[in-house]
Amino acid sequence: MPGPLDSPPAAVIVLAAGGGTRMRSSRSKLLHELGGHSMLSYAVTAATLLQPEHVVVVVGHQREQVLAHLAEVAPHATAVVQEEQRGTGHAVQVALAALPALTGEVVVTYGDVPLLTGDTLTELVAAHRAEQATVTVLTAQVGDPTGYGRVLRDRSGHVEGIVEHRDADEDQRRITEINSGIYVFQADTLAAGLAGLQPDNSQGELYLTDVIGSASAAGGTVAGYPIEDVWQVEGVNDRIQLSRLNAELNRRTLERWMRAGVTVVDPATTWVHASVDLGTDVTLLPGTSLEGATSVAAGAVIGPDTTLADVEVGAGAHVVRTQGSLSVIGADASVGPFAYLRPGTNLGPGGKIGTFVETKNARIGAHAKVPHLTYAGDTEIGEEANIGAGVIFANYDGVAKTSSRVGRASFVGSDSVLVHPVEVADGAYVAAGSTITGHVGVGELAVARGTQRNIRGWVARKRAGTKTARAAAAAQARQDEQTQDEQIQDEQTQHEQQHHGGTES
Repeated sequence: MPGPLDSPPAAVIVLAAGGGTRMRSSRSKLLHELGGHSMLSYAVTAATLLQPEHVVVVVGHQREQVLAHLAEVAPHATAVVQEEQRGTGHAVQVALAALPALTGEVVVTYGDVPLLTGDTLTELVAAHRAEQATVTVLTAQVGDPTGYGRVLRDRSGHVEGIVEHRDADEDQRRITEINSGIYVFQADTLAAGLAGLQPDNSQGELYLTDVIGSASAAGGTVAGYPIEDVWQVEGVNDRIQLSRLNAELNRRTLERWMRAGVTVVDPATTWVHASVDLGTDVTLLPGTSLEGATSVAAGAVIGPDTTLADVEVGAGAHVVRTQGSLSVIGADASVGPFAYLRPGTNLGPGGKIGTFVETKNARIGAHAKVPHLTYAGDTEIGEEANIGAGVIFANYDGVAKTSSRVGRASFVGSDSVLVHPVEVADGAYVAAGSTITGHVGVGELAVARGTQRNIRGWVARKRAGTKTARAAAAAQARQDEQTQDEQIQDEQTQHEQQHHGGTES
């Protein structure tokens, strides 16, 4: 990793005005995400790491979306609008027009090269200074240069110009060193070159690459700085390229974490956003996706088949087949399988949220258990409490949501309903099958069940003709037949006993 520059460049200009029509999207191309963040955010982050005096983003197509996003992710950046897209040279002209007179270096990069890093830009500026160049071009050798501008070098190896693919002749198209479109200019060289641009090309545009030729013709040193990591200069024009770069970014992210002491059992099915933080000896099982600001502490096991977004997982916790967002899972806690943690869930150390449990805005204390088939919304469950299978915390009355509390070491029996707002005090019991609508005191047992009443013949009268009625009729017929057989058997037994008794007398 390179050290910081002795002095920052004057400006970094991020070109982000293109239409992105090949994405075929109502959303700006620059806002499409990989690794959990927009392409534009990666570009601005890399630019900002240079600590320039100015970060300028040139916007055009779908500018309303881009400007709103830029204000959110990089409020320090200056946005300028290129009303008419007349080429890269024109875009840089628009950017410079919005800035005061500059002295020093101007870096030009793009909003759709998401794998480009701040370290690479730092190296590029450092190489530019070491060569005492007027322009330095970031270049790369590629197997198939189709579509890229070719770097033209003189016999001494200096860059004398760049020709776009569409304007190149056959010999020039055989060149495999391509122009990334990323440059460092001396500010005065850039201003002079832009002033002399002419649309002398097949597109009728002002090419920034023509500044290279004018700088070389003026006797300036034009350097080429080759990069081996070609992925960093690969742009995104459609969703296929977006998918490729997203996979590559994820591969790099997983490798970085594995080198830091994280076990990833199956990298092919594991996705980790760039903003996720993982501790040592974390294990990620197949089908795991960690998103946003999720953090997982040392020794925790996540997965398989688990998605966590903005979730904090404590050390030693186990989370299996779970969907969770904006939640906290304490150290040594257990979650899943098939659990759904909605925002506001906070599970204490050693606690359990089990199979087919849904929680929302629920604080569950240390070593408390919600093991099976429960909905716990807007509730507080005290330490060491136990919630039986099938319990419902009924937090919504059709108009408003209210909250309830279950106290420390209390027990709520299976298939109970707690109708909010209620409180079950510390050390209390709720009998299975109860519907609780009032306070349960310390050490009390609450039983809220109606007396069972069986209404004979109800199905035959109220559900006649249904399959249930037919089943009941058949069962009744069998019962009647069995009763009749039992009566006959009883009569025969009585007759035999009478006959036997009469003989003995």
